[in-house]
Order: sequence, then C-alpha cells, then structure tokens
Amino acid sequence: MFRLHRIYAILLLLTLAARAESAAQDLLEAGIAEFNAAYQTWDGGRFANACDTLRRAATNSPPALTNYYWLGVAEFHRLLQIENRPDRTVDKRAADQARDAAIDALTIALKIDSYHAESHALIGTLYGMKIGGNILKAIRYGPTVEKHRKAAIALGSKNPRVQYLLGVCKLHTAKNQNALRSALDTLLEALRLFEAEAQTTAGTLDPRWGYATCLTFTGRCYELLGQLRDAEQFYRKALAAHPADHLAEEGLKRVTTNNQ
Repeated sequence: MFRLHRIYAILLLLTLAARAESAAQDLLEAGIAEFNAAYQTWDGGRFANACDTLRRAATNSPPALTNYYWLGVAEFHRLLQIENRPDRTVDKRAADQARDAAIDALTIALKIDSYHAESHALIGTLYGMKIGGNILKAIRYGPTVEKHRKAAIALGSKNPRVQYLLGVCKLHTAKNQNALRSALDTLLEALRLFEAEAQTTAGTLDPRWGYATCLTFTGRCYELLGQLRDAEQFYRKALAAHPADHLAEEGLKRVTTNNQ
C-alpha cells in the first residue's frame, strides 16, 4: 500500500510539472507574439507587455536559454523605443531599467549556453550603448564589448541578426568614409542573410526580427556617404516592410528634400 501511495505521489508531481511547463510554454509563445506585434507598430506599451509576459515565462519554469534570450530581445527593443521616440524625449530612468534588464537576461542566457551568438551580439551592443561616447566608460566597458563582439563573429558569422547588430555598431562609431563603407558592407551582408533566412520556414519560437531596421540603417549609411538615391531606395524598402519606422520616414524626407 505504501508503495502504491509513492507511485501516486510521483505521478502527481510529474503531472504538476508537466502542467507548469505547458503554462510556461504558453506564456513564452504569448510573449513572442506580443513582441512581434510591438515591433510592427513600434508601440512602447506593447513592448512593456511583451517584457512582462516573457519575464513570467522565464521565472515560472526552470532556466532555459530560449526564455531568457527572448526576454533580453524584448527589453533591448523596449530600450530602443524609449531612446528613439519621434518627439525626441527620453525617459532616462526607464531607459536605464530596460538596458539593465536586457543585460541581466542575456547574461543568464549565456550562462545557460555560452555559444549563443545572438546573445553575445546583443549584450555587446548593449554595453556599447552604455559607453555612449564616454571615455571613462569606454575604459570600463570596452573590453566587455570586444569580448562579446569576437564571440558573436566566431559563433554567428552567418547569422543575419549578428551581422546586423555588428553593422549598426560600426555605423555608430564610424569616424570616416572608410569606416562607413565597412559598416555598409556588414549591413549589406546582413540583408543577404536575412533574405536567405526568409526562404526558410520559421518555428513559433524562432527569431525573425531585425530585417526592416537593417534596411533603415543601410539607408543611413548610403545617406552619410552622399549616395542619396541609394539611401532613398533603402528607406522606401524599410517603410514598405515596417510602416511605423519613423527613423526611415525621417531619413526619406531628408534625402528626397536634398535630392530635389
């Protein structure tokens, strides 16, 4: 009889664990769906909702790379939305919270799987943003940025989001025309990889973010190089893929005004 009770207890525990795992999976999928909707509309409230849902998915189940990766992605984009509002107002406290939350989530992701290229690229980008041109911060965080950059390249040279993030970092730190051309080459390679990825079937949990914004920054590279017709072409492509992209809209206005 005692043995039978033990069997029933084990079965009950397994059932409860399975239900908890299923609930966490449902939360993860709901969080990713909300993130994708937020990305398309570039809506700060929806990014916040996605972060909340993905945080619950991450904390209500055993540590899993996918959960913390997606939480880091959502917090990263919440940060971008806060820092790049059309009205140019920035809630610094909210930005700092989103940045730190993204770094924390991606740090856990890399503890679970130190070979995850996108997490390396994201966390390197976040620390680069943290530097923000400050020399003292560059001394402090520069080695961390370089470590993650090297890891991202070594592990994900054929990953479009890795190349996109590296290209944007190059663009933001470019000091001359040669550096801008290097950034452009990296972004064009990212677009080639994005286009190849688009020919494959995506699972529910597979990332597909980055393509439209990569088009925008490619346009920006061409604009800074003085190639305004090419810039216009890429800004238009970006807006066709992502009509809510105000950076592409502003860029298109600049180059078409200057090109008249």
